[in-house]
Amino acid sequence: MNTENFLLELGTEELPPKLLQKLSSSLGDNIALQLDALKLSYLKVDIFSTPRRLAVVVRDLQLQQEEQLIERKGPSISAPDKAIEGFAKSCGTSKDKLKQKPFGSSNYYFFTKKQKGLNTIELLENIVDISIKKIPIARPMRWGDLDYSFARPVHWLVMLLGKQIVPAKIMGLVASNKTMGLRFKKDNKICISSAEKYPSIMQDRANIEVDFLKRKEIIRSQVIQKATEINAKAVIDESLLEEVCALVECPVALSGGFDTKFLSVPEEALISAMKSHQKYFHMLDNKGNLLPAFITVANIESSDLSVIIDGNERVIRPRLSDAEFFWEHDKLVSLENRISKLDSVLFMESLGSMGDKVKRIESLSKNIAEFIGADINNCARAGLLSKSDLVSEMVGEFADLQGIMGGYYALEDGEDEDIALGIKEHYHPRFAGDSLPSSDEGLVVAIADKIDTITGIYGIGQGPTGSKDPYALRRTALGLLRIMVECRLDINLKELIANSLKLHSSNVDINSDIDIYNFMMDRLRKYYKEQNVATKVFESVLVVRPHSPYDFHLRVQALNEFTKSSESKSLIEANKRIANMLREEA
Repeated sequence: MNTENFLLELGTEELPPKLLQKLSSSLGDNIALQLDALKLSYLKVDIFSTPRRLAVVVRDLQLQQEEQLIERKGPSISAPDKAIEGFAKSCGTSKDKLKQKPFGSSNYYFFTKKQKGLNTIELLENIVDISIKKIPIARPMRWGDLDYSFARPVHWLVMLLGKQIVPAKIMGLVASNKTMGLRFKKDNKICISSAEKYPSIMQDRANIEVDFLKRKEIIRSQVIQKATEINAKAVIDESLLEEVCALVECPVALSGGFDTKFLSVPEEALISAMKSHQKYFHMLDNKGNLLPAFITVANIESSDLSVIIDGNERVIRPRLSDAEFFWEHDKLVSLENRISKLDSVLFMESLGSMGDKVKRIESLSKNIAEFIGADINNCARAGLLSKSDLVSEMVGEFADLQGIMGGYYALEDGEDEDIALGIKEHYHPRFAGDSLPSSDEGLVVAIADKIDTITGIYGIGQGPTGSKDPYALRRTALGLLRIMVECRLDINLKELIANSLKLHSSNVDINSDIDIYNFMMDRLRKYYKEQNVATKVFESVLVVRPHSPYDFHLRVQALNEFTKSSESKSLIEANKRIANMLREEA
């Protein structure tokens, strides 16, 4: 069987960095599905992506379809002759050439013929066209007066089967073997001589690493090296690394610095300014303290790197100045004096304002603190102040600092350190695998905040349905359950749900407690599934419907261990025999 490598490269305007990998994977998957549907064999499909291109290389693609047996089912043998002759005519044959085969309870006429497979090069235009159109894009763009749409405007198309250009026209682009190098290079047109050499040609001729994963590791290595040069440790956030990788084709890591006066601002604010706004990596000294330095990744090589470094230092300075101003200005108003402003911040329609929410959190925090033996006054105070930083200028600019800045402002206001820590931690866990609150105040307020959100939104009929979860209640519920289970808090979940529902307005259905409990149990099922606990173990404990998730957890652990023992098998068999005997007597 003859094979060749096939290359597709679609050149575009800069693609959205957070969507780049999804677009690339989808294109590769769609190509594979189309080839499979046409019964064209291949070794594997490699995907490549940079900010300005999506590419696919199909290795060892079959050059011609195999001969295919085409079969059409016709009318029953008892059908009128006219119907049978009409079927034969539509197949280009006569009645006597048709075959009779059983189908179901009757025999039918069938027409079969062998069809020579088509050349792959004749099929590729349609394969690529369909594959591109099937890429899911939430908000596709149109450009000019054309009818085409894509994530960003497209500019060139490369399609090669081996060394041969595939004749195709897609989205108004005629396929060729010409691609583009770096945008800022004068002579940036590059000829791809063969599909097999695509990655190496792009690297050698344009210094572009088209493999996303390889480019990511190059950036990681460069960032670590730059930090090592100044005896520092670079903090590499994986999500930031992937975003930076999606922003550059020719990565060049550079280090710069900023005025040490900015270190008086909470380090989280400085890191957020560098990370969120400028896509910089921050660095720590050997004691874990933030250094007045950063690492940026440029997208072009330069004979004078100092120009790029100076430019980045000029850009970060006003960002840090803003953070410094917000910090100093916010400290002039205490968290307590900000509570009244929360009344003008809507939590959710039918659930009132954030001011209403903190009052509910305060009330719930008292009850929860009393139940687990925590300081009631501290927990209530932390709950009342937990959302005040939402109306601060710092959080208004850097939304990811909510809670964190509240903790800092609480200390500046002279609040107890435990209260400040509770405010800082109450959003945890924020995502899967995130750390849990370490203090009693943090645990209590986190539980109160999460159960208030769940009961309120679920109680107005806005709970998750199918795959839709617009308010992330599943994640919130899982975080709440993790706190109760992993922190060994034996809290009565049913009572907690009921108490929370009573605090809401009449817009919330107070009788939704059973549905909310069942929803929480569904999330607990997922929690144990991820820990490879057998479904039958979970379902067995669920029948008892324990009052608290921690009690549920202890039962699951005990039953899970018991089912691994030899005694459990004999007990289960005995139970089955007894059940069968009782069924027979009945």
